[in-house]
Amino acid sequence: MKAILALADGRVFHGEAIGAMGEVSGEVVFNTSMSGYQEILTDPSYHGEIVTMTYPQIGNCGVNEEDVESGVPYLAGFVVKECCQAPSNWRATRSLNDYLEDNNIVGIQGIDTRALVRHIREKGAQVGVISSVDSNPESVVEKARQSPGLVGRDLVKEVTTDTSYSWDQKLWTLEHGYPRVVEAAHLKVVAYDFGIKRNILRHLAQRGCDVTVVPATTPAQEVLELNPDGVFLSNGPGDPEPLDYAQDAIRALLGKVPLFGICLGHQLLSIALGGKTYKLKFGHRGGNQPVQYSSGEVYITAQNHGFAVDPDSLNADTVVSHINLNDNTVEGIEHKTLPAFSVQYHPEASPGPHDSTYLFDTFVTAMKNFKKNIK
Repeated sequence: MKAILALADGRVFHGEAIGAMGEVSGEVVFNTSMSGYQEILTDPSYHGEIVTMTYPQIGNCGVNEEDVESGVPYLAGFVVKECCQAPSNWRATRSLNDYLEDNNIVGIQGIDTRALVRHIREKGAQVGVISSVDSNPESVVEKARQSPGLVGRDLVKEVTTDTSYSWDQKLWTLEHGYPRVVEAAHLKVVAYDFGIKRNILRHLAQRGCDVTVVPATTPAQEVLELNPDGVFLSNGPGDPEPLDYAQDAIRALLGKVPLFGICLGHQLLSIALGGKTYKLKFGHRGGNQPVQYSSGEVYITAQNHGFAVDPDSLNADTVVSHINLNDNTVEGIEHKTLPAFSVQYHPEASPGPHDSTYLFDTFVTAMKNFKKNIK
């Protein structure tokens, strides 16, 4: 069946429907990763977004039950140049198209994704609509214009867990898949779920942490009653500014326990420390973003964000620790006196390079040092 992708500025792309038949709206963005489409599909940070993959053929490896970052796909829609219908991989259990259809994800293939990405880079990310039920381009464009964007919306409440839960799954191995923690944990971590990825939790468990995941709206006092050695602030979708409940909780936790934030957690920590955020023209999404640490080291990082921290808004006690070498935007902060730090990118990868997994060790060290100092 034919399908249409229409942008709010009037640009229209004609292609073929993949996945579920229907119509969806969302902010149209692009990801430059060459692989890892299954992890991208299930990353809750993409909630509310129509994701375009720049690599020309997607789905070659099919879909399996292990390479997921949450229970279901959260993105609004999926755009590819070509969706592989005959995957070849010993781990695959079904095709990408079947996976999209089973999870009611509307997609489109056969469009010029290079032209779409160039358009977004020049005009900026914007709302679009994929439709396989409306063949009138003017009608679909108007629907895109009437659809809400991401600014000012609280999307976290739509992806966070309803109840607290424990996590004991470690990093994947070829021999054992995802082994469970059997040894006694030496540190207790409470992780805020703003749209958390499972590989973050696996990295914490791998390092001997007893991990409890709590809903995004959990007050600071309830977290402190769990007697954590540290609190993790997760990734998540959308605009950080409307999330007053999260900002208030972080302010109340500052100085009481070590804090480590990733992506949206980084933005929320920055706001709690007095900073402000702004929307990027087309965001950073992919597995090849160069980031430089303040001491000079350069890391290749996985990223997925459409908002960034304004460095001029940070107070004197907060320093920029990492910058993006493509556009000099803030990629990390550290507090001068409090055990609190964060990065805008994804050290847990999945997908992406593993250059920055040391940050989980940094968090563990911060928790151990904090325990020594309060004794």
